[in-house]
Amino acid sequence: MWAFLCIFVKIKSNMIPKRVYLGNSGHEKLKNGIRKLTGAVESTLGPYGETVLMESEHHVGGVVITKDGVSIAKNINLYDPVENLAVSIVKEAAKKTAVAAGDGTTTSIVLTNAILEGADKYMETGMNKTNVIRHINKILEDSISFLTKKARPVNGTDLVDVATISANNDPELGEMIADVYDQVRVVTVENSKTPVTYSEVIHGMKVDRGWSSKFFVTDEKKEECVLENPYVLLCDLEINNFQSIFNAIEPVVKQGRPLLIIGNLSQNAQNTLNLNVVKKVIKGCHISPPSMGYRKDDLMNDLSMVLGARIYSEKTGDDLQLIEFDGLGQAAKVIVSKDRTIIMRHANADDEAIDDYINDMKEQMSESVTQTERVDLMERIANISGGVGVIHVGANSDIEQKEKYDRVDDAVRAVGAALEEGILPGGGIALARALENIKDNGKDKEYTVAADIMVYAMAKPIVQIMINAGLDYEVICDNLYKKKFEYGYDVKNRKYGSMYKMGVIDPALVTKSALKNAVSVATTIMSTQAIITNMREDDNEKN
Repeated sequence: MWAFLCIFVKIKSNMIPKRVYLGNSGHEKLKNGIRKLTGAVESTLGPYGETVLMESEHHVGGVVITKDGVSIAKNINLYDPVENLAVSIVKEAAKKTAVAAGDGTTTSIVLTNAILEGADKYMETGMNKTNVIRHINKILEDSISFLTKKARPVNGTDLVDVATISANNDPELGEMIADVYDQVRVVTVENSKTPVTYSEVIHGMKVDRGWSSKFFVTDEKKEECVLENPYVLLCDLEINNFQSIFNAIEPVVKQGRPLLIIGNLSQNAQNTLNLNVVKKVIKGCHISPPSMGYRKDDLMNDLSMVLGARIYSEKTGDDLQLIEFDGLGQAAKVIVSKDRTIIMRHANADDEAIDDYINDMKEQMSESVTQTERVDLMERIANISGGVGVIHVGANSDIEQKEKYDRVDDAVRAVGAALEEGILPGGGIALARALENIKDNGKDKEYTVAADIMVYAMAKPIVQIMINAGLDYEVICDNLYKKKFEYGYDVKNRKYGSMYKMGVIDPALVTKSALKNAVSVATTIMSTQAIITNMREDDNEKN
């Protein structure tokens, strides 16, 4: 059943010729690529941002309409190889922002372009670029520290505001998402089979372990492996080869159902599983056992109870030959990301036994246990008895559903980010306020240039939001100068005041991630002096 792949490489005598760009010849092309990407996404920023219409790569006439920065960036591939290199770098940064915080991708792209524009504007010929970049990174560090200190915890109303803003100011979606988060702390998004968008809470648990290989990923945008109605193998023995557990796996493959392995795999077994997933012999995923030491045993027991699975362990005298199909557990759905796994309880789960298991742990808490043990038990009880919220996105057409799904997914992730690290004033005001934290000592010319670059760049998001709304940003920014931290301008309702009170807020993690990733990309491009690309067939120039 298990296939093995041999790859033979034919060595050609003629290597692919390269084109080398040195200095400004390639540097300008990099910046031009980023300008094109920024031009495509910056018009979507803010409450008056507009949608972008894209032709699908997969078929002529296919149309995508969206305001989602990652979706737009993902679909941009430029013909010029150097320009496309720059786009690829920025796309990766935007993707990191989306994965980390669920929103802020457009802001990240706009900031990247603004930093490069600022460098062109303020850097003089012959200036030590390395020192300027070093100062930019120091200003970034100070700005992140400032924003972290200023962030405030969220309350119920804040959740609605964050969700509404991230869903492109859709109050109905904002209320729905916030309501689910009031009940649970883990929320996912799915397409509905009907035109109706609705939410539900499904019993499940979270494991702080992610997939062991990218070959298992089924959703490239979210970097997740989604398994519907899978079997689950729990094992703390190292699996060296799959032939030894063939009896357990063969029925799974015959049924066409997925398999999640929670256990240890040797490199050989890992490679075999990777190959068979890629070749679609089996739908599967692997994660390592949760935690370590005594917590590992406790959490494996928790999983065993929820999944109805037997734990195959050396401690109980098991070996790989004893693993049987009947010992596998089941889940309704499993979502595995890079660093965590969400397991939704199967309909056949023994709810009465699980309740008894939870009550036993509560009794342990009432006994004389240490504070550490008490906290550990509370976390385990919350994880087992908690639930997973699901927003089912419905629409009247595939195009509408794709656009709506992107908005809901961004909003769900943004609310999660807000719960994690708090909130900041929205509308670009938090970055603008952070500028006031940048001090110019006037002694170091390169620091002054770095400060000028960052002041120019970090003001760009609020400026772009005003431009998209058709407002005079100079007048508005002048009225905001040196006011209280949360004081800003509500573009949608055309009024000044506390951004917190007006409900214009952003998750702190979104703002910080966008700034970090923008600086990372921009300084990488600033320090690049040589670019090497493959020559194309239609490239008639001589190298």
